[in-house]
Amino acid sequence: MKYIDEFRDGAIAIGLSKKIASLINGHDEITIMEVCGSHTMSIYRYGLKKLLPSNIRLLSGPGCPVCVTSVNYIDTAIAISQNTSASSNSGHDVLLTTFGDMMRVPGSSSSLEKEKAKGASVAVVYSTLDALHLAEKHPDKKVVFLAVGFETTAPTIAASVIEAERRGLKNYFVLTAHKVMPPVMKALLTDKELNLDGFLCPAHVSTIIGSRPYEFIAKDFRIPCVIAGFEPLDILHGLYMLLEQIVKKEASVQIEYSRVAKREGNPTALALLDKVFEPCDVEWRGLGLIPGSGLKLRDRYARFDALTLMQNKSEIRNPKSEIKGCICGDILRGVKTPPECKLFKKICNPEHPVGACMVSGEGTCAAYYKYGET
Repeated sequence: MKYIDEFRDGAIAIGLSKKIASLINGHDEITIMEVCGSHTMSIYRYGLKKLLPSNIRLLSGPGCPVCVTSVNYIDTAIAISQNTSASSNSGHDVLLTTFGDMMRVPGSSSSLEKEKAKGASVAVVYSTLDALHLAEKHPDKKVVFLAVGFETTAPTIAASVIEAERRGLKNYFVLTAHKVMPPVMKALLTDKELNLDGFLCPAHVSTIIGSRPYEFIAKDFRIPCVIAGFEPLDILHGLYMLLEQIVKKEASVQIEYSRVAKREGNPTALALLDKVFEPCDVEWRGLGLIPGSGLKLRDRYARFDALTLMQNKSEIRNPKSEIKGCICGDILRGVKTPPECKLFKKICNPEHPVGACMVSGEGTCAAYYKYGET
């Protein structure tokens, strides 16, 4: 296959769904989790659940980077944007830069969108290069980029730090909230409320890290994994590959998305990550602190850390809990679905999101709302 339409062929999709049904006919319920926001949206957009037999339970896990960003991080970003705890008292000397999908993510009491409306200096950018340009254009400003995402976007942040050093920029900073997938997948496997039979592994992340980092899942937990692309036939084929392993009681890491993802990943991107970042413990919204699941700047690049702009970090460390009634955390863990939330469609909707899972275009709640999944 070479063209996108070929990956959306309805006749082939129906044929694959019939093969899946035949493969697991009479089998006990099988629970599979995808941990990729793009997979979540594709599954609902193309109605793939309706093509699957009733004994397949397909869950959406913590694959949306915006959704899993902690309240603590948002509160810290807001404090910097307000310049309430910044080291300088010269007014709005901080210019916060971010991708647009972070603007409406709720903190404990506000969001970046609300703070901008109040006068905070917050700019939406489309790449780290935009943020670097702003730092050069406004040498009197401390330009802070919100570095949120998984292994997919982290190399671009690493490259921006290296470029800032090359250009001699002393007013460029990053507030890191980067997360890596394998540790959280391990945490999900040890969650007593979940009983997973297989993982549909994230495609974009896997183009960077390859398939090797998932091998412990198959080896230590005897849970099969398949790296699948985002198109309907990618996902259905990936599910078929997973189910073949489950039926045969096998466990390995396979690559359906072989046109892009390789076992060794992207060596250049991985080298960038290793040069600039090191592993750290990090908080995930809904899942808590997960050891080794984050990336922080190495000591050599510590001067680019936006936390150095904070005078009093302790006031940010104990944020209020999630809004009462919001079950975004349970949805991210895969133990509940959006219709189980009392706020869903009533108080919480894309125009007025209450939880992070409704804010992001890759969030499970947003997918349910947009495509009418119940």
